[in-house]
Amino acid sequence: MTDGQVVRDELYERLRAYEGRPAATAGVGKDLVNEPMIRHWCEAMGDAHPAYGGPGAVAPPTMLQAWTMGGLSGHTDRSGAYDELSGLLDRAGYTSVVATDCEQEYLRPLRPGDRITFDAVIEAVSERKTTKLGTGYFVTTRMDIRARDEPAGTHRFRILKYRPAKPKGTASTSPEGRDAAVVRGADRALRSRPVINRDNAGFWEGVAAHRLLIQRCTACATPRFPWLPGCNACGSAEWDAVEASGEGTVFSHVVMHHPPFPAFSEDGEGGPYAVALIELAEGVRMVSNVLGVPCDKVRVGMPVRLEFLRTDPGLVLPVFRGSEG
Repeated sequence: MTDGQVVRDELYERLRAYEGRPAATAGVGKDLVNEPMIRHWCEAMGDAHPAYGGPGAVAPPTMLQAWTMGGLSGHTDRSGAYDELSGLLDRAGYTSVVATDCEQEYLRPLRPGDRITFDAVIEAVSERKTTKLGTGYFVTTRMDIRARDEPAGTHRFRILKYRPAKPKGTASTSPEGRDAAVVRGADRALRSRPVINRDNAGFWEGVAAHRLLIQRCTACATPRFPWLPGCNACGSAEWDAVEASGEGTVFSHVVMHHPPFPAFSEDGEGGPYAVALIELAEGVRMVSNVLGVPCDKVRVGMPVRLEFLRTDPGLVLPVFRGSEG
């Protein structure tokens, strides 16, 4: 590329031709909205809101996508356009995929007995982007969901189809290779970046200042985490934030053995590391790493103390330090 000259991305031009084409047509949920699935969801999420049980119960709004999923056997209503777009990216070398974020809009409550139908469209394909994972294209699909033929909600789902960044020390003369080398920066594995949006930006601003902030409903004083736009207990949208004391205990945990990911292990070698659900003294729970003890010594009920770990120049995360004693 010379001064004033723009390199034409012919692949992007071909990908853009798929915008507006259907990704799924006349899809039908495999099950009616039903009480057992609502109960399982609420138990897994720890959500005891009374609106989700008993006579007149409604489904939690965040279950919107759950009613459209095809399970292990998949759906037969997916269009050829989405598979064509994915194949085009695969043949160009963008063979890896990672989900990046989703957005939902709720138009009406879903109740047991509702039959869910949906259509999906390939809404947007981004220009080529370089990320820490590699170089690729973001593909956004929009699903319009109906219940009993009434609009019920919209679900946007975004993935990155990318060509993995080359391992450190690997030379490359391609534009993508040069970009990846710059993004990798220091010669060490980096953790993925958190998705920051308007609902959780205040939390990450607090973390950057070494403060762990918890939302608190100003109507009923119920604390909540992760950050949400409304209260699960009373439905109020009014809230303030309080700083956690940093005291907590291990509520549950797993030890990750595979795949190895050096960025998450203390020794940087990618060996086993502990991921725990921490119950804070304020009564909410959060997922984080447990440091300071061997991963096989982490136990339910173990006291832990908040610390802030700078994993690389651009990222600070809240973690918890345990003690075998």
